[in-house]
Amino acid sequence: MQKKSGKNTFIYTYTCSEDELSLCQMELRCLFGEEVPSSIFKSEVEVDVSRSPFIKERIDVMYEGDSLPEIYDQTEQVELGGKTFKVIFVKTNDLSPADKIEYDERRVIEREIGLRIEGEADVNHPQLVYGIVTLGGRWYFGAYHKNKATWFRQMKKPRSYSIALSTRVARAAVNIAVPNPAGVRAIDPCCGIGTVMVEALSMGINMVGRDINPQIAIGARTNIAHFGFTSEVTLGDIADITEHYDVAIVDMPYNLYSSITPEEQFAILVNARRIADRVVIVAIEPVDEMINEAGFTIIDRCEAKKGLFSRHLMLCQ
Repeated sequence: MQKKSGKNTFIYTYTCSEDELSLCQMELRCLFGEEVPSSIFKSEVEVDVSRSPFIKERIDVMYEGDSLPEIYDQTEQVELGGKTFKVIFVKTNDLSPADKIEYDERRVIEREIGLRIEGEADVNHPQLVYGIVTLGGRWYFGAYHKNKATWFRQMKKPRSYSIALSTRVARAAVNIAVPNPAGVRAIDPCCGIGTVMVEALSMGINMVGRDINPQIAIGARTNIAHFGFTSEVTLGDIADITEHYDVAIVDMPYNLYSSITPEEQFAILVNARRIADRVVIVAIEPVDEMINEAGFTIIDRCEAKKGLFSRHLMLCQ
């Protein structure tokens, strides 16, 4: 789902609310390996745009130039192989307000490119979609990919409770924990109703779950099966896990629906350190001292807000 190549260039756009900005930026840092400067950026890292709750679209750059006429000339080389096509002008760019390209001009640019591509255009059900965008004073054209937001369907689960992670936060947490899924074995050792597991499994990530509460574990299994996924959810304490995993995501239990002492929270962290090399810890408050005492180093962090309620995500090794 993700690869880096010295030959390929990709243009991405993303969007998020102010409350989600910290979470969004951390997810992008983990996916792309660097700070993303603005809502449109260029990268040599290829990411499936539908993985992220924040990435909107991606252009796989085929041609680039300093002006639109340069792009027009190059797009005459496009070969469709008998398929229908459509051209989309990507509205997100880094142009100044004075240079903004309005709706009518965007449509003209799309038509100009479409006229130069030999083949049948289909604006409703095209087999191939291309995008045109400007960034950093240059123009880029290539295959266009839009986020399908398949995770929207996973927001309505048969089993739920109010303090569970939101689907968006859970999905971002998975991307933070597992930016490169190939070959990764992951675990959610305090999986609750399986929100994190559902998101991981929907992205093809090999994740198992565990919970100490039998009714909650049943809820996780129900949710996972409801969306057509298959994985193991075992019953028991994290202390009893003997296998080792590449990654763990730990949504720390806290005193709302169940009683837990600081000593029990610390024990969860110590065991998470024991069973996994890389751990994302989710908590309702910073627990840096406890994390450090458990032997972790925090290498990145963010805060996801929802009204007056916050969750802190800490990536640890």
